Amino acid sequence: MADIPIVDFSAYSSPGSQRDKISVAKDIDHAFQVKGFVYLKNHGISQQRVEECFHWSKSFFALPLETKNLAPHPPGGAHHRGYSAPGLEKVSQNQFDANELTKAREIPDYKESFESGNVDDELQPNIWPPDSVLPGFREFMEGFFTDCENLLHRILDALSEALNVEGTLSATHRRSLFQLRLLHYPRIAVEELEQGRRSRINAHSDFGTLTLLFQDSVGGLEVEDPHQPGVFRPVQPVEDAVLVNIGDLMARWSNDRWKSTVHRVVSPPANGGHLVPDRYSIPFFATADPNTVIEALPGCWSCLNPKKYESVTAWGYVQMRMAALYKEKE
Repeated sequence: MADIPIVDFSAYSSPGSQRDKISVAKDIDHAFQVKGFVYLKNHGISQQRVEECFHWSKSFFALPLETKNLAPHPPGGAHHRGYSAPGLEKVSQNQFDANELTKAREIPDYKESFESGNVDDELQPNIWPPDSVLPGFREFMEGFFTDCENLLHRILDALSEALNVEGTLSATHRRSLFQLRLLHYPRIAVEELEQGRRSRINAHSDFGTLTLLFQDSVGGLEVEDPHQPGVFRPVQPVEDAVLVNIGDLMARWSNDRWKSTVHRVVSPPANGGHLVPDRYSIPFFATADPNTVIEALPGCWSCLNPKKYESVTAWGYVQMRMAALYKEKE
C-alpha cells in the first residue's frame, strides 16, 4: 500500500496563526519532495458539496449516449471541454511520435469524461448540454469549480510559504485556466483488464502544476514507488480528504524539488467477482497562466544545484502534452 502523508489543512481553510501556516507548509513541502502526493484533511470544501458533485456526475453519465453527445468534446486536444465517450482519449506518458501514439491507442482507455473550465475562459469556452437535459447541472458544476479554484489558491499560498516567495505561485494562476473533470469508469469484466484488451488509465504523470482528486471508495488508483521504478502501490481512499499531487510543469518549475509521480488506474483489489464495479472520480487540474515563463523558482536552484530545464511558457508546454492525448477526427 502506498504511504501517502495526511496533512491537516485547517490553518489555511479557516483563520489560523502564521506559525500554524508555516508548519503546514513545511509538511506539504516535505510530502511533495518525498512522494509527490499528499492527502489534505479539513480542506474547506464540505463533504456535502463533494457528495453532491458525485451525485451530479452519476446523473450525467447515466444519460443516453446521444444525449451526452449534445455537449461533444471537439476533435483533437486544443479545446479540452465537453463530453468524451469511452475510447476517445488515450492517456500516454511522454509519447509524442505519431507511430508510437497510434500503437498505444490500439488498447483503448475504457472511461468516459466531462470537462469544464472557468466561465469566462475565451481560449477554451465551456461546452454544456442543454439545460433542459439535466436542470441544475451547469449551475452546480460552475459553483463547484469555484470551490476547487479557491482551494487550489490556498495550496499555492502554502507552497509559496514553503519557498519563502510570498504570493508568487497564486499570482501566476490568476486567469484560472483550470479544468474540472468528471470521470466514470464503467463496470467491466476483470479479464478484459487482466488480459490487456482494455485499460482504465495507463501509467502517466499529470502535466500541469497541481491536481486535486476527489474519489469514491472503489479503489484502483496506484502510484509508482519512488524507490522502485516500475513498481506500483495501491492508494487507499481517505474519507473526507482530497488527494493532491504535483504535475510535470510544477516539478519543472521547482527544478525537481517536488516530484511529479507516475500513477495509474487499474482493476481494484479482487473481491471474488467477475466484474470490476463502476468507479467515479473528480479531478481538478491546475495550470499557470498561459504566458507565464516556467523556469526554476527562487530557493530551488543554486551554484551547487543549477537549473535543469530551459525556459518554456505554460501554454506551449500544455498544448504539446494535450496533442498527444486526443486523436484527431478521422
